[in-house]
Amino acid sequence: MPRSLDQLALRCDGADDAPSDGNGADGTKRTVRPTRSLPAGGHPARWRNQRYGHLIPRASRTLVIFANRKNGRVALQRMDNVGIVVESLDAAISFFAELGLELEGRAMIEGDWSGRVTGLRDQRVEIAMMRTPDGHGRIELSRFLAPPVVADHRNAPVNALGYLRVMFAVDDLDDTLARLRRHGAQLVDEVVQYEDVYRLCYIRGPEGILIGLAEQIG
Repeated sequence: MPRSLDQLALRCDGADDAPSDGNGADGTKRTVRPTRSLPAGGHPARWRNQRYGHLIPRASRTLVIFANRKNGRVALQRMDNVGIVVESLDAAISFFAELGLELEGRAMIEGDWSGRVTGLRDQRVEIAMMRTPDGHGRIELSRFLAPPVVADHRNAPVNALGYLRVMFAVDDLDDTLARLRRHGAQLVDEVVQYEDVYRLCYIRGPEGILIGLAEQIG
């Protein structure tokens, strides 16, 4: 098995476009799939991974290695969703819908099976699942009816330990901010331009939920 992230994601130039299979030095089965090429006339330092929006320079061609377990089963399929606990499910749904996420559905989660997952017996939780436009990312909004909420770190500073925020890529940052402000969103500080590549910011949404927004301009 790979021992570090460096063994899972390699950056190099001049790779072939076709996926290739092979075994690593440790015998781990690997499938290599290059991502898209550098746009014509572009510059490697300005090219960024479109899906994840990393703000570090990339080489002109990126290889992503999907590592499999030695028994042939996939070690990781995807990041399925991020969970956010809220007081008002309706307000949170409206906020993320304005951002561009689609409501997949609402449901009540309860019963012995759910408590054995979370460690909270006799829980009753109303959830709403919201999907990003590309269909690959989801946010699970949860409102606990029982047991009652016991802690609140929604307004913790950005250097507090633990989960921080979700970053979304948007087409028009100014327009997105204007629409989200009608739902109570506030800038954490200011909109910043990173070189000639991104404009980005942090905002606090309903109940102080922290998210990041980034618009690619280069």
